[in-house]
Amino acid sequence: MASLSRRSFMKGLAAGAMALAAPLPIRRGGLAASPAGRKPNIIFIMVDDMGYHDLGCFGSKTILTPNIDRMCAEGIKFTDCYSGDTVCAPARSTLMTGLHKGHTPVRGNSGGIPLLPDDVTVAEVLDRSGYATGGFGKWGLGNQGKDGAAERQGFDLFYGYYNQWHAHTYYTNLFRNSEVVNRDRRYTHYAIFEETIKFIKANADQPFFCYCPWTPPHAAYQIPEDDPAVALYKDKTWPKDAKVVAAMDSMMDRQVGEIIALLKKLGIDEETIVFFTSDNGAAKRFDGVHNSCGKMKGQKRSMNEGGIRVPMVVRWPGKITAGRVSDLPWYFPDVMATLAELAGASKDVPKGIDGVSIVPTLLAKGEQKRHEYLYWAQGSTNPGNQAVRMGKYKGIGSAKGVRLYDLSKDIGEENDLAEKHPDIAKKVQNIMAKAWVEPRSQKDDGKYQGEKMPK
Repeated sequence: MASLSRRSFMKGLAAGAMALAAPLPIRRGGLAASPAGRKPNIIFIMVDDMGYHDLGCFGSKTILTPNIDRMCAEGIKFTDCYSGDTVCAPARSTLMTGLHKGHTPVRGNSGGIPLLPDDVTVAEVLDRSGYATGGFGKWGLGNQGKDGAAERQGFDLFYGYYNQWHAHTYYTNLFRNSEVVNRDRRYTHYAIFEETIKFIKANADQPFFCYCPWTPPHAAYQIPEDDPAVALYKDKTWPKDAKVVAAMDSMMDRQVGEIIALLKKLGIDEETIVFFTSDNGAAKRFDGVHNSCGKMKGQKRSMNEGGIRVPMVVRWPGKITAGRVSDLPWYFPDVMATLAELAGASKDVPKGIDGVSIVPTLLAKGEQKRHEYLYWAQGSTNPGNQAVRMGKYKGIGSAKGVRLYDLSKDIGEENDLAEKHPDIAKKVQNIMAKAWVEPRSQKDDGKYQGEKMPK
């Protein structure tokens, strides 16, 4: 079959075909003539509101995650990986566009601020390189049927929630390429996971990008009582939310195990790189039970480490040496450059992005370019509270003044060193004064929340 562009494919796909139970394989001509020479499949799993210490391989003593722990042992663990923001939508915008919070198009977290046609996403870069592209979970960068909709931003198929406010319950309808599905309102994550598996199976004979912005363990804290993960914690004396969060995490761990088992069954395990991370820090710390943020200060919505430092595990058998640990500081704006290099598509990355490729670190080959600084800000139309990491130092504040910490000795950000190192503090302030560029309109185009079923 002749190679199809994303836009021509979408125009030619009939509405009835979109409603089929299994997605059609997205054929790309001239690629993957042999397994040895094919471009790698990329699976990027980003869960929602999982704390840095909520995986066994990152120190959890209460939440059971044996499959992700095994994935970590078989791949590389990044101790100093960060989200691009403290909350959902802007974090996703930094990941999709390669631009940090001071430059990325979507900076507010209201749910319906869209990407626009001129914005270039990771999915578009990979699409141009011949990848089948599918997304499964919570989009958060534009409502269904609008310019920001995922299928207008590089995805052949998107299944899940478009507006993140719609994702605040697990018993609602979903959308497939802006067409309503899941009308019986079964537990949404089950449906999303099933579509993830279908996409991998349907495109196993060609390079694919499977983006999984899964919603658990974001509130509402809901999981079916008969899910096997619930039984793991039924006898615990923890508060209800702590038990449900643990079960949601273990449910996803089971599913990660199922994905890796499927890759082996399909014979594409060694041709597939799998990332696992969280979109920001824990929404609740659960101190005294899970200790989701450990010694780190803050949680979701905080500029402290507990709000932005996230677990990151990457596995690629035969390419990434098993059992490695890296303290390279990197963050979501680096995803575009990294995936593009993996796909041989660096030429399609827009000029002037803030991200750098971490492929040299992943493959332990070549010289790793390091950031002069990493940048975060809390505002949507003005920067508000800002943070900058330069090497081991991190500053929090504004161009008028910062608190400065040495993360190599003080991950809890307790000891302000601004007076001791005024030169470093001043450099951080100068970065904060320049890193934020006035954003375009952050107007929300509507909060579809799923209360009324579209006709």
